[in-house]
Amino acid sequence: QVQIEESGGGLVQPGGSLRLSCAASGGIVALYHIGWYRQAPGKSREAVALITYPNKRDYSDSVKGRFTISGDTERHTASLQMNNLQPEDTAVYYCMVDIATDDERKYVWGRGTMVTVSS
Repeated sequence: QVQIEESGGGLVQPGGSLRLSCAASGGIVALYHIGWYRQAPGKSREAVALITYPNKRDYSDSVKGRFTISGDTERHTASLQMNNLQPEDTAVYYCMVDIATDDERKYVWGRGTMVTVSS
């Protein structure tokens, strides 16, 4: 069974930095995408940053220049370095992997980690 382990998150003041990490494991035959989504209170979940195999990186316009995604699609890991955080970045951040197992191709989500930006 595919499992996702997330770490990082927390409370930071505006202008501060945080780093999120994600590792997927368990029966992964191929990985197509790995990245981060977020959901703010009362809003829909949105894509933040994504790595497409082998190493194509994409960002939402709202985080370009402030967030950097890095990772290893062969090892099924990704990290998100978030700099110059602003109150509007407050959300639950979810790691997502688009993978294939022996049986199927599917999206798997982490449980989410809270990021709060407040003074």
